[in-house]
Amino acid sequence: MAARTGAEILVDALLANGLRLGFGVPGESYLAVLEAMRAKGFDFLTCRQEGGAAMMADAAGKLTGRPGLCFATRGPGAANAFAGVHVAAQDSTPMILFVGQIARGFRHREAFQELDHRAVFGSVAKWAVEIDDAARIPELVSRAIRVATQGRPGPVIMAMPEDMLDEAAEVADAPPVVAAETWPGLTDMAALQKLLWAAERPIALVGGSRWSETAVGRLKRFAERFALPVAATFRRQMLFPADHACYAGDLGIAPNPKLRKRVENADLVLLIGGRLGEMPSQGYEVLSVPAPRQKLVHVHPDPEELGRVYQPALAINASPTAFAAALEAVQPPQEIGWRAETEAARADYLDWTREVPAHPGEVQMREVMAAFATLPPDAIVTNGAGNYSGWFHRFHRVTRYGSQAAPTSGSMGYGLPGAIAAKRLNPEREVVALAGDGCFLMTGQELATAVQYGLGVVALVFDNGQLGTIRMHQEREFPDRPFATALRNPDFADYARAFGAEGFSVTKAGEFADAFGLARAAALEGRPAVVHVRIHPDAISATKTLDEIREGKPKGD
Repeated sequence: MAARTGAEILVDALLANGLRLGFGVPGESYLAVLEAMRAKGFDFLTCRQEGGAAMMADAAGKLTGRPGLCFATRGPGAANAFAGVHVAAQDSTPMILFVGQIARGFRHREAFQELDHRAVFGSVAKWAVEIDDAARIPELVSRAIRVATQGRPGPVIMAMPEDMLDEAAEVADAPPVVAAETWPGLTDMAALQKLLWAAERPIALVGGSRWSETAVGRLKRFAERFALPVAATFRRQMLFPADHACYAGDLGIAPNPKLRKRVENADLVLLIGGRLGEMPSQGYEVLSVPAPRQKLVHVHPDPEELGRVYQPALAINASPTAFAAALEAVQPPQEIGWRAETEAARADYLDWTREVPAHPGEVQMREVMAAFATLPPDAIVTNGAGNYSGWFHRFHRVTRYGSQAAPTSGSMGYGLPGAIAAKRLNPEREVVALAGDGCFLMTGQELATAVQYGLGVVALVFDNGQLGTIRMHQEREFPDRPFATALRNPDFADYARAFGAEGFSVTKAGEFADAFGLARAAALEGRPAVVHVRIHPDAISATKTLDEIREGKPKGD
């Protein structure tokens, strides 16, 4: 057996597991890894800031179910990557962040850019480890992949001392890791069938990760057999097709009031894969804590999540893919008494999404959404945080698994990096990023990455000259007293052209469709494009204007 350097062993371990794509900012602390990547044909995208690179890795994890890989140098590089690691933690996304580290002999001296990664990342990472011995790399990488993907997925941090990466060792590669599926027991499924047969107003909620296209298809068949209404949780719309007769909408921020009431009045809630955190639970009000008013069946791949917040009537420790397979054997009652409720839930969803309301300003979101509806069903849409995303969550109908990547953690800046990762993984598909003006400039420099690698993504930047979500909250709590939320922005079309991308401006009614079409055409030829859409500042959300938010509140001094 020939000796290899630690860096070579590391890259070989990743390739052996089918992990061939990584994102990062090069640093001197892991030069040996970069050389091994070059020699072995590893696909590494050089990014412009580690936060964007980590968000790309998160998007890769969301879309593939395999760990997204990010590489950062020690100290400042690792600190920059923290934002993306936090997204992966809250979103239950498999990710591994490899961080260069000082030489082992310099530890505990506060050497140049020294950082205790286990202490810094301990509150968000599933596991943080420093590799002390090159011979242990296959063992530790295998463990990292399992930790990142099994149970509730999440981020793993692996620190790599630079002298360890140059160290030679004779060690065999570990076998590829196949993540274990947790299967529900027969008694669990029998109990579920019994609860469904006794229900009068059941509803299913889908969320979380560890899904697959096959699992979504099986859930769809289960919903059809039971005529069961199904709603997606916050930013998880790709887990159930919006064009299905059982789809009741998404339980996200500012959801359809009728859907919220339907969940509150249900006598049985089947929660599959998700945690029903603060956003989808509407501030933990839809289900009471700790004892829900409804009978709750909670299905989750991590036993520690079962009963963590809500005490369920039936807790099923199972991964969504395994649970969906087991649903094939669950039989519906002879008479489905809630069929009319399901039809009503579908009708409520269609009414809620039928017409985009008018709002102040010349450029209207209804024309944006009309043009957006011309995207092919397999187009991938990414977004960051901001009120602009509310129109798309409400009115855009996601019908395919693997066509959505957005942070349930509410992190700004995610849209463009997420789109870059999606395009690298799926060069044949159209990819569109959504961003607000504040959101876009947090990671807008990654447009250079898209240009450098010829990744034809389209970024829609909705510019209302303010941090709109925070302004909305200000007007609700302190009406007519905005402070620190106004923004002076560049011309984003010129900004795009400065990077070598295409840039288009939309300032008047009727301009969006043509601009969007030109941007898509450029993207299909491998040229990234930005469409700068100017939105009136009072058009603050898909449900209310600023004036309507102020209404009923005492005026400021």
